[in-house]
Amino acid sequence: QVQLVESGGGLVQAGGSLRLSCAASGLTFRRYAMGWFRQAPGKEREFVAAITWSGSNTYYADSVKGRFTISRENAKNTVYLQMNSLVPEDTAVYYCATPRSPSTWGASSTEYDYWGQGTQVTVSS
Repeated sequence: QVQLVESGGGLVQAGGSLRLSCAASGLTFRRYAMGWFRQAPGKEREFVAAITWSGSNTYYADSVKGRFTISRENAKNTVYLQMNSLVPEDTAVYYCATPRSPSTWGASSTEYDYWGQGTQVTVSS
């Protein structure tokens, strides 16, 4: 049974930083891409960042490019999202996700099959 558990969310002032973590179990972590998505109140879930199984390729939403960094430690079955220069518009519940197929990765939520429970990030102005 695949489980993804996010942590690291919280309340931060605009301009601050947070690092989210997502611990995975129940899968051969090093074989699968990982993604981060977020959902703000009243809005649809949106793509934030993705990383291939090896970590050699990453992809970001334009809204976070240059501010957020996705990385992974396969030895720890963990993916990270370092978030810098946070703005109030980054306020959302952040989810990590992974696809069922090792060959899949991308920016569409439909490409991901397993999701964590989410962690709240709130950026105050």
